[in-house]
Amino acid sequence: MTAHRVDRVERLTNLLALLLESERPLTLVQITGALAGQYPDAERPRRAAFERDKAALRAIGVPIESERFDDHATYRIDRGAYELVDLNLDADETRALQVAVAAVHTGTSAGRDALWKLGGALAGNDAAVSAVMPERPELPVIRLAVANRSTLVFVYRGDRRHLDPWGLLLRGGFWYVVGYDHDRDEKRTFRVDRFDGGVDAIEVGPTGTFTRPGSFDPRDAFPADPKQIGHAPTDGVLAVVRIDATRADAIEREVGSARVLERHADGSIHVEVPASNPDAFRSWLIGLLDHAAVVSPPEIRDQIIDWLTGVVEAAL
Repeated sequence: MTAHRVDRVERLTNLLALLLESERPLTLVQITGALAGQYPDAERPRRAAFERDKAALRAIGVPIESERFDDHATYRIDRGAYELVDLNLDADETRALQVAVAAVHTGTSAGRDALWKLGGALAGNDAAVSAVMPERPELPVIRLAVANRSTLVFVYRGDRRHLDPWGLLLRGGFWYVVGYDHDRDEKRTFRVDRFDGGVDAIEVGPTGTFTRPGSFDPRDAFPADPKQIGHAPTDGVLAVVRIDATRADAIEREVGSARVLERHADGSIHVEVPASNPDAFRSWLIGLLDHAAVVSPPEIRDQIIDWLTGVVEAAL
């Protein structure tokens, strides 16, 4: 394999693994020899690529140390400085956490990095994957903003938002960021994969611009009604939906009896539900198939009809 065909993230991961697992400092020649085909053959491009990789790892907190030996620079990672040492776990707890990390697949090298930080090693007999955690390109930026207490600026459903990110949550296979929304002057939750423009459109403010409330608990941060994600009842967009008798009892349990506006002789009901979040509302409605229909307001009903018409036309 030639160097230009190797994904840089893969090369960085391999470099990290090599330096972590080596019992002695390595020269650049030894490193590039061990990572055969992953760096350019010519000396100057090889050195330049390695220096970029070394800087990238140091930028994310990897303590790569450089020493001179026989007039050659050598490189190593102090595992004691790299691994997490302040978790106050006993041996059994550490091993349990290592097994848990090994059994979670993120789709990236994050699991391997976490395992190394926990003092684990990548063995030939990996633990079976028992959970999948989706990874998003926006997550490193958001995580750093949470850690540094930096305000995020992004566009969400066409609106520019300024958010003090208090934490990240994983619910139902999707990542959400929760925090104080300056534009709405209240706590809001936003689904990360629905940011407009992706990671390149996110702006990060200076470090230390806010303090997370001491009362904040991620377990209580997720809206009880997912149709309110990124919005709140005070936004005022509500829809009346007719639910047929087949699903009436289940939907009443879901939304609560207080939202039932009418009950009909055939067993169907009219319920009032938040519709401020168009995509979430539409997903909820489509999940009911032909057991539900929007009654009002007309603009919400028209949006659903237009979307369904577009789907049908695209399939023809």
